[in-house]
Amino acid sequence: MPHSYHPDHYNAHGWLRLPFFFWLVLLLLARTWLLFIMAGASQGQGATLLALFYPDRSHFWWGMALGLPAALVFLLSGRRHLWPRVWQCGWWLMLAALIISLAVQGVTLWQAQEPGLSDLLLTLLDMVSLAWWLLSRPLKRAFSAAENGE
Repeated sequence: MPHSYHPDHYNAHGWLRLPFFFWLVLLLLARTWLLFIMAGASQGQGATLLALFYPDRSHFWWGMALGLPAALVFLLSGRRHLWPRVWQCGWWLMLAALIISLAVQGVTLWQAQEPGLSDLLLTLLDMVSLAWWLLSRPLKRAFSAAENGE
């Protein structure tokens, strides 16, 4: 069922622009990568910053692993016209990352004696992100074969 969009919804390559929430989901999943970059840029206080947010190093490495798909999709987003089939796989890669992230947050909440507000908020954001990822028609269209010139 084709859906027509306003010409402003397309970029210079004639591809559907990625929705604003797409970028927010990428930021949510890549939050550990962003923190790592900020820690590296904070000259001498990086270890303290990382220890503040990730007292358990295993959580840091989980965050880095879960953020990798978001980082890859971000890097590919500007060149999706060059690798349309790889771009289509990005939707599934991000879906898997969102599901795993939600599962990790759920385990964290389940194991916590008293879950912190940040854990509850991240779990809620993961749930909303996953629901949006599955239900957004413009997002699915941006990853579809029709949009990729196939």
